[in-house]
Amino acid sequence: MVTFVARRFLYLLATMLIASVLLFLLFELFPDDIAVSALGPYSTAEQRHIWLTQNGYDQPAYLRYFDWLGRFVVGDWRMSRIFSAPVTVVVWRHLANTGILAFWVFIFLVPLSLTLGVLAGMREGSVSDRVISMISIVVASVPPFASTVLVSAIFVFDLHWLPGTSSMIDGFNWRELVMPVMVLVVYDFGYVARITRSSMVEVMTTPYMRTAQLKGLPRARVIWRHGFRNALITPLTVLLLHVNWLLAGVIVVEFYFAYKGFGSLLLTAALGRDLFLLEGCTMITVAIAVGTQTIADLAYTYLSPRIRFP
Repeated sequence: MVTFVARRFLYLLATMLIASVLLFLLFELFPDDIAVSALGPYSTAEQRHIWLTQNGYDQPAYLRYFDWLGRFVVGDWRMSRIFSAPVTVVVWRHLANTGILAFWVFIFLVPLSLTLGVLAGMREGSVSDRVISMISIVVASVPPFASTVLVSAIFVFDLHWLPGTSSMIDGFNWRELVMPVMVLVVYDFGYVARITRSSMVEVMTTPYMRTAQLKGLPRARVIWRHGFRNALITPLTVLLLHVNWLLAGVIVVEFYFAYKGFGSLLLTAALGRDLFLLEGCTMITVAIAVGTQTIADLAYTYLSPRIRFP
């Protein structure tokens, strides 16, 4: 197990190194474009030359890359041009906000989707299976940009129960989290429930499940102790992949509700061409992606004793 974790750590470092090279080639290989984005299209050639010299762009590309990489390793991620603040401060503040949103999404998503998926999968073809499958397909087919408008129309304009934005200007307010969490859970639980249902159907037809039932074990014990544990491998993978999706894939939801999270930060950095901020956000995303998949691989060994990593 220690060897596996060490290999994954090296894999994380290698992935981040490759990502850093690609980011540098994409964002900083053409200094003139960087100067235009920083000073504006109406800046003079002399002003751009002075700015490039002050920021070290007169040096060769490989020296600038290793300078940026060295600064990144020690925590100096430069300054954000849009926010006029250190990139580390901006990134971690917005990442913490998305962490709060993701926490409440998973609190409701995991029990709801897994329970419905198991109920549908343990009785394939039954009325409950068809009803749950139909609801799951319907909610999963509605994209977030449509459901945001729908829930706003209902809870803000018709019922007047909830505030229309989630900017948290006056501090943390749980009422401002209701609609973003609702949109993400409604959109996502159908997909996870369908994955759980398919995995559960497959497990219910395995020989060990039939053997356990023929031995006279209680059906609830057979399903929850033997079936559910083995059926959880695929949904667990999907749920951990959703951590990455919540980081970068909730741009529509965060932007619509003015929620100051990681997704809206990525959009702001991209639209403003804030290169240092984009580089910091991308590296964080890569690290979390590799980390969550490592957690998933370790969880597989607990769920299924047949899975072992050398």
